[in-house]
Amino acid sequence: MSSSGQRQGETTMRHNSTRLGRANLDRLPPAIRRPAYDRSRVTPGIVHLGLGAFHRAHQAVVIDDCLATGSASWGIVGASLRSPDTRDALAPQDHLYTVAVRATEGTEHRVIGALLDSVVARENPVRLIERMADPAIRIVSLTVTEKGYCHTPQTGDLDERHPDVVHDLNNFDAPRSAPGFIVAALARRRAQGLAPFTVLCCDNLAANGHTVQRIVTQFAALRSKDLGKWIADTAAFPSTMVDRIVPETTDADRDAVSSALGFRDAWPVMTEPFTQWVVEDRFAAGRPDLAAAGVELVTDVKPFELMKLRLLNASHSALAYLGYLAGYETIADTMQDPHFARLAAQVMEEAAVTLKMPASTDLAAYRASLLKRFANPALHHRTWQIAMDGSQKLPQRLLGAMRDRLAKNLPIATHALAVAGWMRYVTARDEHGRAIDVRDPLAGEFAGLAREAGPVAERLAPALLGVGQVFGPLGAEPRLREAVIAALGRLYTDGARRAVETHVSA
Repeated sequence: MSSSGQRQGETTMRHNSTRLGRANLDRLPPAIRRPAYDRSRVTPGIVHLGLGAFHRAHQAVVIDDCLATGSASWGIVGASLRSPDTRDALAPQDHLYTVAVRATEGTEHRVIGALLDSVVARENPVRLIERMADPAIRIVSLTVTEKGYCHTPQTGDLDERHPDVVHDLNNFDAPRSAPGFIVAALARRRAQGLAPFTVLCCDNLAANGHTVQRIVTQFAALRSKDLGKWIADTAAFPSTMVDRIVPETTDADRDAVSSALGFRDAWPVMTEPFTQWVVEDRFAAGRPDLAAAGVELVTDVKPFELMKLRLLNASHSALAYLGYLAGYETIADTMQDPHFARLAAQVMEEAAVTLKMPASTDLAAYRASLLKRFANPALHHRTWQIAMDGSQKLPQRLLGAMRDRLAKNLPIATHALAVAGWMRYVTARDEHGRAIDVRDPLAGEFAGLAREAGPVAERLAPALLGVGQVFGPLGAEPRLREAVIAALGRLYTDGARRAVETHVSA
């Protein structure tokens, strides 16, 4: 939760002191959609790691739909790995919260009841392990962001030197990381003769199920080779593709939602009408009727993963870095500039040739829908928010398509401009010399490289391309280096707005 969220008790709906909760569900206005089932009969079947806004606007909504069909044993226990803020906001309102779906024509409100309880891992790691080890729990799902897997994005392997990994290997029953909790809970289930749960990753990792399986089994093998083999042989790690735009909730959002409800909701989530979830149908211990809730169950998720990463996420990142540098606060603001809208379209067009989709997939229609979604003026999705953790995102979003285009001897200037925008951004100074609050696991390293190189493209670009955790061997590719140096030079010479205009007009 942001600092503004931390102040929600003081700043939100001073004129509405009564909190949303089960006691007043029947007093909500008729237009407010509410759980269509008896919540008192719902029992937990899922533990979700990473109780953030995206999960509550996406997977929890799907499970809410599943519960409405009579699948009462699939309620969710949410876990925040570090901060207690979400638990503190939701517990006083019986873990009920509102999803506000914002479109140009208006906002629809829905109260979600799928979340039954929440745990703060750092406060009581043993309690979380016990919940995950409970035989009633058949799925452990995750939205911990790319950096939460303690891995090297270029290789997809566990980073054995990561501080949380080092800690967890020495504190097996009091872990900090998502892999540490998963392995500790699976080890306990194995010791008790219980079947493993399904690990359902819902983060933007390429081949996310296979990647998380590799990370978890590598971690487990460091504790015990037998444990690593048991997890590899018996647990299921289906791949997924998730898609819904979920901006950060503001105090103004809380006020607007609480006014619509007539009761105070301390932590609603804002989102768009579009939602998509594609899941590999491979579960170790059963699943709810996801198809009835609109989930696409497939045998191979990879084409859909790459489609989303290289079309939606890549263009989103390009708009975030270059839009921020140009002075735009939100993606919708950025899209009002026709040159930036054209840039987003170019990123998608050039990435599309690297994809191999099922014959029934209409990529042109998908790209058009993305541009419309980005331009939704009702969504205040900040460029700064999307720009977070770029070191973890670039390999999947931009570098993979660049590698494939280079293999086909195709130009990479558009993607190089996006990468250069990231480089300019992580120097932590904008075009007017003002500080940028760079949120990234490698922010300190980037700042040091920027200080040493100075604002000189020929020095800064090679320095950052040499960060193996981000670029790997691709950083030494001559054609990529040349394109990125040239793009970064234009950003320093012309500024982001002029550089984008020149690029899309060429």
